[in-house]
Amino acid sequence: MAETLEKTDMTESTEEQGTLAMSADDFSALEERVLRAVEVVRRERQARGEAEERATKAESQLTEQGHQLERVEQDVKQLRAERDHVRDRVEKLLKQLDTLEL
Repeated sequence: MAETLEKTDMTESTEEQGTLAMSADDFSALEERVLRAVEVVRRERQARGEAEERATKAESQLTEQGHQLERVEQDVKQLRAERDHVRDRVEKLLKQLDTLEL
């Protein structure tokens, strides 16, 4: 009976060691997965930061281009007004020339 108890204890001890070894392997695999997850999060945060930086830069460029567009539109409006004024003056001069020739 003592021999049977020793075998049972040895069997349980071997099973516990197998379970511990398996647990250590599982822990190692889990640790590796956690490290990979941390690296993925780190890369994603870096990518998000870079994307936000590009978005901010693009937004400021867009704002600047908007201001430039407003200035160009003002210039075009002013040039059209000047053109219309010059056209009116030229038409008046042509009418005066026509009256002189008669």
